[in-house]
Amino acid sequence: MECHRLRIKDIDFSAKYIIVRDGKGFKDRVTILPESVIPELKRHLKRGYGEVELPYALSKKYPNVKYEWGWQYVFPARNLSTDPRTGARRRHHIHESVLQRAVKRAVRLSGIAKHVGCHTFRHCFATHLLESGVDIRTVQELLGHSDVRTTMIYTHVMQKPGIGVRSPLDGVCSEMERLNLSVK
Repeated sequence: MECHRLRIKDIDFSAKYIIVRDGKGFKDRVTILPESVIPELKRHLKRGYGEVELPYALSKKYPNVKYEWGWQYVFPARNLSTDPRTGARRRHHIHESVLQRAVKRAVRLSGIAKHVGCHTFRHCFATHLLESGVDIRTVQELLGHSDVRTTMIYTHVMQKPGIGVRSPLDGVCSEMERLNLSVK
């Protein structure tokens, strides 16, 4: 849901971070915005979407904010929907099943023979950060864990023999390819 509810105002392209609102444990946190997605994300955001639902009582305090660009969802629903409480027609964020189906389709097309869901990306993010030497407290903060013991669960993957270790043969083959020598 963190992805679905993301609003344009919560992305800082120049500083390369995202503010996750009401994330795990209903807390806000800051996480990283990958540089590699910025051009495509900017192209995606060039469209406007109309009125959006605002959190809490903001719509009463600031009646026109619901039309402002920053409050628009990064991943809006294709169609307008009617709010059952107020009768207002507006654009909501995509339904979680849309993202789940997209991930399922991408996994199928990639040929990955393992179970992969949306939450898998969170696990991969944490594991890759730890494997690349990022300290566990930083990973804890990026994931929004209140206790470092929760973050330490991700270190189990690093404990398995051979995981994360590159074969010396791969290093030799890469160097030979770099030098344009044939690898047999």
